[in-house]
Parts: sequence; structure tokens; C-alpha cells
Amino acid sequence: MTAYAIAHLRDVQLNAEIVDYIKRIDETLIPFGGRFLIHGATPEVMEGPWEGDLVVIAFPDIAAARGWYMSPGYQAILALRTGNSRSAAIILDGVPDGYKATDFLAKLA
Repeated sequence: MTAYAIAHLRDVQLNAEIVDYIKRIDETLIPFGGRFLIHGATPEVMEGPWEGDLVVIAFPDIAAARGWYMSPGYQAILALRTGNSRSAAIILDGVPDGYKATDFLAKLA
């Protein structure tokens, strides 16, 4: 099942360190099958408060997403982002093909 790494970035300081991070992140994704779905997009806010940008990276599964985040390659550049922005990052599983919102109710029963 596809898994996702999602980052919510706020107050990004677009400096040499962030540029270095951007230049180096793609190579860290390759061994784990990661690919950007959304990168630095500012959403059109339809409800509620929102500030900042969103990044979504897809991986073949949760093990690949965790492997990427914990990899020496990504860990080597992580501080370039965290030291130059306020951000939150999460990893989570997606849903299988054909999933319906009511499938969630079946898990509760």
C-alpha cells in the first residue's frame, strides 16, 4: 500500500542551506522509490486557518518511507531544513484502491 511523507513548512528562510537541501533531497529518494506529489505548494484555503507550504512524497509502502527518513543520506541533510524553517513532518499509510469512507466504520465494529 502506498505510504506518504508529508511536511508542513512555515517561515522558510530561503537561504544557501535550504537551496542545498533542495538540491540534495532528490538523490535521497531514489533508493526508496520516493517521488514528489506536491512540493512547496501553497494551498488554496477553503476552510479554517492555514499558513505555509505543503510537501507530499509517495513511497511504495510504509517501510520504504521510514527507511528513507532514517537513511544516512536524508539524515545528513535534515538539519538544513529543520534549522531554517518551522516545520512538522509525518509518515503515514494511504488507503487501498476502492476504499470508501464507510470502510472506516467497519474498523470500529
